Amino acid sequence: MPLMTVLNGQSQKPLVTGVPALRRSELETACEDFSNIIGSLSNCKLYKGTLSSGVEIAVTSAIVTSAKDWSVQDEAYFRKKISDLSKVNHKNFMNLLGHCEEEAPFTRMMVFEYAPSGTLFEHLHIKEAEHLNWTARLRIAMGLAYCLEHMMQLNPPLILRNLNSSSIYLTEDNAAKISDLEFWNVETEADLASSEITKESSIVYKFGIILLEIVSGRLPYSEDDGLLVLWARSYLSGKRPIKDMVDATLDPVPDEDINALVQVIQSCINEDPNERPTMKEVADRMMLITAIPPEEASPKLSPLWWAELQIISSEAT
Repeated sequence: MPLMTVLNGQSQKPLVTGVPALRRSELETACEDFSNIIGSLSNCKLYKGTLSSGVEIAVTSAIVTSAKDWSVQDEAYFRKKISDLSKVNHKNFMNLLGHCEEEAPFTRMMVFEYAPSGTLFEHLHIKEAEHLNWTARLRIAMGLAYCLEHMMQLNPPLILRNLNSSSIYLTEDNAAKISDLEFWNVETEADLASSEITKESSIVYKFGIILLEIVSGRLPYSEDDGLLVLWARSYLSGKRPIKDMVDATLDPVPDEDINALVQVIQSCINEDPNERPTMKEVADRMMLITAIPPEEASPKLSPLWWAELQIISSEAT
């Protein structure tokens, strides 16, 4: 059923308490008439915007442009997404700042914090991007671990289906920001049937792959080496020297760091999901290795956007 038949004649209200309902006109100005496209995902476009205070934002907009093509189920997914993301509120997450829901023209948008330094994937694999030294990589890994631990402790836990180095953005000071910009991630029957333990084990596995990528500097998949996890087996098992697995572009890395991280990686990618640690256990082990507490893994954030969004929100009501 098209959503238009459901919403006609109804006034618009914030979808979730505490998440500002923003006006399309404000976002249109911030995003330069929606000309500043910085990416496209399967069901939305991604824009960069700048608020009047100078604070940068990321705006995702559904590719659907007519209520006739937007079903009641689509709206339910959209509202659930906003509700889920509004609960995260972590310094190493691209937090949801607001949403926009208008009928003329048809608009469904989400507004997020913006991390200006590109993705972890770009920094690890694209030569033009800034090279990350070992200290920076450990700080990024810790930011990810703390954020994922937090997300697993939510009720219910927030499970990211698309967690990889391309979904991790970096701030100006190279702190990690996990993103979930897709408009919805439809759960399959298998997902719904999975236990919370199984779901968390999948996140732990993905973290292990990202950690392996950070250590080795290698692509998650390449035509020459195939899957990274398969390429690394001979190193992780001790058949080949572990030091030869480390990114050759790095300055010498302490052996104790590598040996300890290899143990974490091995536990995270254990073929038996039931034998993998929890994210809390992973974060605790990583903290002992790196000695990087949560506050040091967090970015230096400006509080200016809070005041700006309060102004926009009050104008929209």
